[in-house]
Amino acid sequence: MADVVRLQYESKPPPFGHEMRKCFSFDPEYINMNHGSYGSLPSPVAKAIKPYYALAEANPDLFHRFTSIDLIRDVRKRMAKFVGAAHTEEVVFVPNASHGLNTILRSFIWEEGDIISSCNTTYNSISRTAEYISDIPPHPEAVQFTLLFPTSHSEIIQNWRAYVKSLNEIRNQSAQKLGRRPKIVAIIDSIISVPGALLPWKEMVKICKEEDVWSVVDGAHSIGQELDLNLAEANPDFWVTNCHKWMYAKRGCALLYVPKRNQHIIKASFPTSHAYKKGGGSNFVEQFEWNGTIDFVPYISASCALDFRAWLGGEHVINDYCHRIALEGGKRLAQILGTEIIDQGQDFQFTLSMVNVAVPFPPTMSSAFEIDMAFRRKLLIKRKIYPAFFYHNGKWWIRCSAQIWSQVEDFEVLGEAILEASKEILEEFGDGTEKKTMIIEDKDERLIVN
Repeated sequence: MADVVRLQYESKPPPFGHEMRKCFSFDPEYINMNHGSYGSLPSPVAKAIKPYYALAEANPDLFHRFTSIDLIRDVRKRMAKFVGAAHTEEVVFVPNASHGLNTILRSFIWEEGDIISSCNTTYNSISRTAEYISDIPPHPEAVQFTLLFPTSHSEIIQNWRAYVKSLNEIRNQSAQKLGRRPKIVAIIDSIISVPGALLPWKEMVKICKEEDVWSVVDGAHSIGQELDLNLAEANPDFWVTNCHKWMYAKRGCALLYVPKRNQHIIKASFPTSHAYKKGGGSNFVEQFEWNGTIDFVPYISASCALDFRAWLGGEHVINDYCHRIALEGGKRLAQILGTEIIDQGQDFQFTLSMVNVAVPFPPTMSSAFEIDMAFRRKLLIKRKIYPAFFYHNGKWWIRCSAQIWSQVEDFEVLGEAILEASKEILEEFGDGTEKKTMIIEDKDERLIVN
């Protein structure tokens, strides 16, 4: 059996901050404030995975039929321990979180009267998946939990409990009509994409358990940003995370967690594997080991990423720094813009390594997608700095990712750039009190904030 080689670093890592940029391949003129969307591959990890690409090309048959499968089994064992799964056989790799979540949601046998619940802050493609499932026979009902910031964890838990109980009342009424008990499937973010905010997802999962509701946790931003996951204890029914975001694996690499008690739900991988058994046999892991030719090295890179993180000092050291920079940088950015951060509690319970700051626009400002596209061009292309922009609860906001290469000075540079860009956008589009003609190129572009 092939094992992934553990990286041994002979030198000490650079100090966190701008010195750490030497461990990445960034354009020297670019300030990366949006790590959360696509992640960033450390140069040592990129170097460490080159031998696996060499193996794949030296003997493609051997690599794909034997070597890669053995290597990935070794990595899965390490990843299962890292996320606190009870068994290695409960975790498999998929290309990204959206792929994993679609695998879960499309695996349920939907029936009339069933309910699929998302949230107004659910990631776009996943809320669209819920809508799609509802649009096709047998048309389960798609419903939505409303979450508006500013708020608090205690308020969310209180509202979530009431919401789930209300769904159960609807189910009980349907059960009397249908003569069977419909199922309820709830999609829950661990960390929302926008706003970039940690939810009390473990408590939300517990409420689902109490009310006999399936919990599907979108943990796209969790691994590498959220400490002490301990999935066996949190006990979600399903959970998916992107390893190429905050954990520093190569794109695309995501982990799908399905406890043994629920693996009968996932009757087939997507795409369907040659290992599929008619009638849905219990070979969950085998189906995900091979379901088509892809680049398998990103999955192997997850182990190299963990070695890199250990070299840096480990999970708490990394996240303590990123959390501190997020808070200090977010406050400084809000000061420059004359606005506020979205996490207004004294304990900053929503903030890990992403911070959300209001854009200095009047409340009448349009929520049109063209505003976001204008920010992209003016910051990403013209000024070579970029956070994520989004509209929530009547305001435009900025989501900034703090990373090991970040310093508060980066937030100051961003603040000046946003002041300039905001002024230009107001001049071009107006403040929303009167209609202006918007001349926008590339109209086929769509909002994508990961």
